[in-house]
Amino acid sequence: MKIKATFTLSLLTSTLFAEIKTTTEQQVFGSGFAFENIPAPATNDFGTKAKWQIISGKTDQNGGGIAALHDGKVPSGDDEPRKNFFFTAGSDGGLVHVDLKKAVDLKRITTYSRHFQNRGPQVYDLYASRSAKPPRNAADLKTKDWIKLASIDTRNANRSMGGRHAACLTGKIGRFHQLVFDLKPTEKKTPFGLTFFSEIDIVEVNGPALNYLPVGNPPKIIRFATKDKKYSFIVDTTEAPQYEKWIKDDLSPVVLEWYPKIVDLLPSKGYEAPTKVTLQFKNNVPDGIPAYATGSFVTMNAPWFKNELKKEAKGCVVHELVHVVQNYWLAPRLNPNPRQTPSWVTEGLADYIRWFLYEPESKGAHYSPAQIRQMKHDASYRISANFIDWVSRNHQKEIATLINNDARHGRYEENLWEKHTGSSIDELARAWKAQQ
Repeated sequence: MKIKATFTLSLLTSTLFAEIKTTTEQQVFGSGFAFENIPAPATNDFGTKAKWQIISGKTDQNGGGIAALHDGKVPSGDDEPRKNFFFTAGSDGGLVHVDLKKAVDLKRITTYSRHFQNRGPQVYDLYASRSAKPPRNAADLKTKDWIKLASIDTRNANRSMGGRHAACLTGKIGRFHQLVFDLKPTEKKTPFGLTFFSEIDIVEVNGPALNYLPVGNPPKIIRFATKDKKYSFIVDTTEAPQYEKWIKDDLSPVVLEWYPKIVDLLPSKGYEAPTKVTLQFKNNVPDGIPAYATGSFVTMNAPWFKNELKKEAKGCVVHELVHVVQNYWLAPRLNPNPRQTPSWVTEGLADYIRWFLYEPESKGAHYSPAQIRQMKHDASYRISANFIDWVSRNHQKEIATLINNDARHGRYEENLWEKHTGSSIDELARAWKAQQ
């Protein structure tokens, strides 16, 4: 059965230019900017010759600046701010002005974006003018010199926001001297709704042949779900097809058994853990990072897994699934003034579930009394997991559930340990060292 992994919407714009066709697509799987009905980004489109500037809004200093919109380059990963243009976090977006330097008959305008979460979709209005007089602000776009060509929104309520998005205007666009993109947030519940725009192509009628970037590889994915269909999983093996048998035979049974267990271990009133989880193998994950979780996505370092399939690979995935369920990214939505949970708690809880509940027989986080006396409880990962296990066995068996609930709501603080156990964090740490 062929699995379709590109989602397309075609419509006519509700403007005076009824012959303009707008097509939007979202590509979640596979690699590169490969779309079914929209061409890949070009390196020599007319936009590379234009003058680009910001009329309003503040460019985020973590991004690649406005040059990222027309440099003929795109990011290879889903979270590469330096290779994208975006407005500063928490803002209302802004206006990007493109001076084509002369009146040009336009054949196609395409915008590309990429991010693993809320910054993937595109929400903007596109204005055009035949005049050579540049706009000063948003008010000028309401004058007779300017026409709204289209309103773009690539969000889909039935899908996650992440992936590569493209919006393409074709047809009889018209002859124009200037364009303005009024870029808007995809959501305002968090500060992080400003789209990571990777490239904007502006193509002229009867222009030179275009040079396109490589489109990447078609997607290869494996799907499975729990018996009750409550939780479903997708593993993208496009960049690592050699792991398909291991996923089907070894990893999927672990995921199907342990993801629901993790959900039960880490509940919160009114909270529902992600029911659709995507795991994706990538070849360009930095050395030293086996895997990482972002939202309901787990990215796995394909080269690292090569020698770990019979060792730490499955435990590594369990650790990342804990992060998916923890969902501490949710804190700003649940708490207007969230406190940041220290990383030793986040990672310690994940390693506690991995080493002491999923694979206790491996003793991967067990240390001798002499070793523990030289350790700090907040050293993170296995060491903090050992400390949490000791607290759960000696003071409060539900400590992982209780601390996780506070962290998820952005209200973690050290006095919670005393609230839940009757002893301060310092007293617990000293006792952990002494009672080994």
